[in-house]
Amino acid sequence: MAACDLAVAADVARFGTSGINVGLFCTSPGVALSRNVGRKAAMEMLLAGGLIDAPAALQRGLVNRVVPAEKLDDEVAALAGSVLNKSPLAVAMGKRAFYEQLEMGIDAAYQLAAETMACNMMTADAAEGIDAFSAKRPPVWKNC
Repeated sequence: MAACDLAVAADVARFGTSGINVGLFCTSPGVALSRNVGRKAAMEMLLAGGLIDAPAALQRGLVNRVVPAEKLDDEVAALAGSVLNKSPLAVAMGKRAFYEQLEMGIDAAYQLAAETMACNMMTADAAEGIDAFSAKRPPVWKNC
């Protein structure tokens, strides 16, 4: 779950890094976990080896939403659909910059953000999006 860009959990789901219970520290899952939840929450999960429920996962930032199990597929489809309706180029550029800037100092991160935004503004998808907004119609994105 920690390695996903977006995550929706059923209200009955439980999450954990329980390798420690059998003598294995979950170092690989710990990388994604440490980048998605606070340090103390990550260390508790990694060191204690217990499971957390879906509301706790939401509180810690491990998941975006918690829904009743019977509504999970619909909620996942709705969230995925909301992303799929966006410019594939803008999504790809944005994701790349988002993850890259996380590893930078603040000045370099803002520099990357400004450069990415300037490049994004020069794309055909940006022009289409602005034209569609002005014309009050849905945009038609170019295929990447």
